[in-house]
Parts: sequence; structure tokens; C-alpha cells
Amino acid sequence: MGREFLDIFTDWSSDYDDFVEGKDPEYQAVFKGYTTILKEIVRRSGLNVLEFGIGTGNLTQELILAGKWVFPVEPSEEMRKLAKTKLPNEIVIYDGDMQQYPSPTRQLDTIVSSYVFHHLTDREKSLALKDYASQLEVGGKVIFADTMFESLAMNDQAIAQAKQKQFYALAEDLEREYYPLIPTVKELFEQAGFKVSFHQMNEYVWIVEGTKLS
Repeated sequence: MGREFLDIFTDWSSDYDDFVEGKDPEYQAVFKGYTTILKEIVRRSGLNVLEFGIGTGNLTQELILAGKWVFPVEPSEEMRKLAKTKLPNEIVIYDGDMQQYPSPTRQLDTIVSSYVFHHLTDREKSLALKDYASQLEVGGKVIFADTMFESLAMNDQAIAQAKQKQFYALAEDLEREYYPLIPTVKELFEQAGFKVSFHQMNEYVWIVEGTKLS
């Protein structure tokens, strides 16, 4: 997770669950089907899961309820405090991001995140995926849900539409952060040694699933 965006998440922490529940009109489309998106990540996951950028712990909670072992990582102290109120007392939430994080205490079979991968530049995404591949055995998976675009033109169109609707916070978000293009993500996963697939969940969000080949 790009630490340059940490202050934004600090400011956002107390309102984050309202956003994902669709209470802010600007972000309703981004978080449409949020619960379904989380459950789909859980369905695709194995038993020993590293989760990046857990935020207030919504996905973590779903993973635990499904009987998964989770190694949760979150760089925002405020988010960690909120997540702790939702999760079992024995769960330790580790300070870290998608590039720098403590070593998991079990052999992983899955690495997941929701609405996080876009905080890395393309170069950082490439390095991170190679790091994740080194931690997984053959058949291990990386499963990310995030805003992605099929082309630069569609990215630009989304920004223009947000401005047209006077959703200026959303437009600023889409312009500021490193939202990936699907062809680029496909190439980066394949270069890191994954077989990759994509599944669109709403107007903005796709699930990308990479399975380690060798």
C-alpha cells in the first residue's frame, strides 16, 4: 500500500464503513455489491491467508467466519483500532503495507486485498507480485478486488463522468491514485509467474485472480 496515501485513510477511517455501505452518493457505484465482492474473495481463497490493507476489518471478518487463518496487515493506526473492535481478541493486526510487512507465521496459500492494489505504481505492482510469488507454493493464489479499467480511454471516461455528475471527490481520487489498466495487470501477473483471470463485479471493480504456475 502506498504510504503516500496514508493521511487520506487516517482522515477517512471513521467514515469508511458508511462509504462501503453506499451512504455517500459519489462512491455508491464504486462500492455497489460490496458484501458480494468480499464473499467472492473468501470463496476463492484457501485456508492460510495474508490480507493487505484490511481497513476496518470487513474482509478479515468474513475470512475468519469462513474458517480461514488470516495474517492481517494494515498501515493506518486508526484503521487498525477500528478493525480490532470487530475481530476476535486473539487476532493480531500487523503494521505494514503491500511492500513492507512482517513475515507471515504460516505457509501461505492465498494473498488477498480489497480496494488496495491501486495504491502502488505499476513498477511497485510488478515488484510486489514477484515477492508474493516467492512466498506461495505452486497453485497458491493472489486474489485482489479493485477498481480497474479495460483501457486508458475508459479510465478517462470515468473521470469525465464523475466531473459531469459533480462528483469531484471521486474524480480527484481517480486522477490522483494509480488505478491499473487490465492489460497491464495481466502482463504483470504473468511476468511474476501467475496464470491470471478477471471477473467484473460492478462498474468499477474487478476481481483479479492469479494462480502460481511453477
